[in-house]
Amino acid sequence: MVTRRFAQVDVFTAIPYGGNPLAVVLDGDGLDDHAMQRIANWTNLSETTFVVPPTDPQADYRVRIFTTDRELPFAGHPTLGTCHTWLASGGTPRGADITQECAVGLISIRREGTRLAFAAPPRRRDGPLDEAEVAIIARGLGVDRSEIIHHAWCDNGPEWRGVMLASADRVLSLTPEAAILRLIGLGIGVVGAKVGVVGATGLVDPDAPAFEVRAFIPGDAGVAEDPVTGSLNAALGQWLIGAGLAPERYVASQGTALGRAGRVHVSRDDSGQVWVGGDTVTCIRGTIDA
Repeated sequence: MVTRRFAQVDVFTAIPYGGNPLAVVLDGDGLDDHAMQRIANWTNLSETTFVVPPTDPQADYRVRIFTTDRELPFAGHPTLGTCHTWLASGGTPRGADITQECAVGLISIRREGTRLAFAAPPRRRDGPLDEAEVAIIARGLGVDRSEIIHHAWCDNGPEWRGVMLASADRVLSLTPEAAILRLIGLGIGVVGAKVGVVGATGLVDPDAPAFEVRAFIPGDAGVAEDPVTGSLNAALGQWLIGAGLAPERYVASQGTALGRAGRVHVSRDDSGQVWVGGDTVTCIRGTIDA
């Protein structure tokens, strides 16, 4: 057993306990896959990350991301939470931006004032969903098919399927059924516009949430809902901005239905790169023996 630095942080919120928690094990070198998975299962959070030495000379550090039962190639809130923890522990990037290595490759992370933002990785699959799947999603969400006004693949590692409803209130009213959603697999992201989006002029208040987002993961025990989801919001940003359904810069609200107050800042720069940002706060600092 080795004593390793450990933290639990809250991501996509400036208010402790209002976002999505993450466990971060620094000094993860020497832990094998089984040990990492066992620790992640024990923390019982949606994700636990382990910081290890990079294998790519361009990277500042490498992160491995585990849910309670599997390793992920990429995830958004673990990216921001791990970077926040690495910097707070004394990590020094080689350049102005931070370069994280993970299973999907190198991820650029930049500072935006008090927030960090990661460059959304390319979607592995995009374009509209099959109509048969859209019909199943509608049934699983308990809405009429006509209420799904837009839909697209949002697969950037996690195989998210994105659907858009007409309003944030309708998104918040959803009570999905796992037995139906399981027919198409994991990962349904639902987005609905909030009052404040006004045509070509953009938002009345650019700091106010423009969309309400919910992320559903159907399983045998029911439908799990993720409080705030970086990977989903990254792919949603690529889809919505690219399709002209959102302005070049907007804020998404997520976690409202769970009593959270997640805020995700999405923007597209002049090169076409979508950035996903948010605040992170540290809630627990200490060590773990592993």
